[in-house]
Amino acid sequence: MRLLLVEDEEKLAEALAYILKKNKYGVDIAYDGETGQDMAESGVYDLIILDWMLPERDGITVLKNLRLKKIDIAIILLTAKDSVQDRVIGLDSGADDYLVKPFASEELLARIRALSRRKSNVLLPNEKLSLGDIVFDPLQGEIICGEEKIKLTLKESLLLDLLLRHAGQVLTKEQILDRVWGLDSEVETGTVELYIHYLRRKIPSDSIRIETIRGIGYSLKEV
Repeated sequence: MRLLLVEDEEKLAEALAYILKKNKYGVDIAYDGETGQDMAESGVYDLIILDWMLPERDGITVLKNLRLKKIDIAIILLTAKDSVQDRVIGLDSGADDYLVKPFASEELLARIRALSRRKSNVLLPNEKLSLGDIVFDPLQGEIICGEEKIKLTLKESLLLDLLLRHAGQVLTKEQILDRVWGLDSEVETGTVELYIHYLRRKIPSDSIRIETIRGIGYSLKEV
């Protein structure tokens, strides 16, 4: 799971990054709001830890800008502001959670796990995706190719949805595992390989293929 930490207090940022990496998270740091927003818009992060008081652009502005651009990534807002009104402002601006400084690292980790579970359990959106000559209908959980329709299981649907939304990009096995099975799952990367095999057998077209990137993961590409 890859996290973006946007925090201008350098010592705090480094301490949090150390704790997160120790708990097997990938972490990138931005020290101001403008850089943080640019990095968040890259689409490579699973969750953002965002400070409210930032140079260049404050956290609330970053939060609102991301939501206006329909970026639906999980965001935890960090702040020393602890009034009810401040919490309301943060949550109404689009934060998924709100953590008041100072806080225990165990609480931050617990909130990350909770948000990860919540995001992984969200139903697939009713938005058809296409690549090559196939169309994927997430609501029905099926691939459509001409007159042919192939039904997928829920996990196969989640996996194909992820690959289509990141077509042309390389996804690591760990990223796929986190997005499809959730952070707390005891499923291992071998399961990802198995479901990639299932999908390859079910995709009825030669116009797209799931490429294995040796030692890294997979990429869905149009042929």
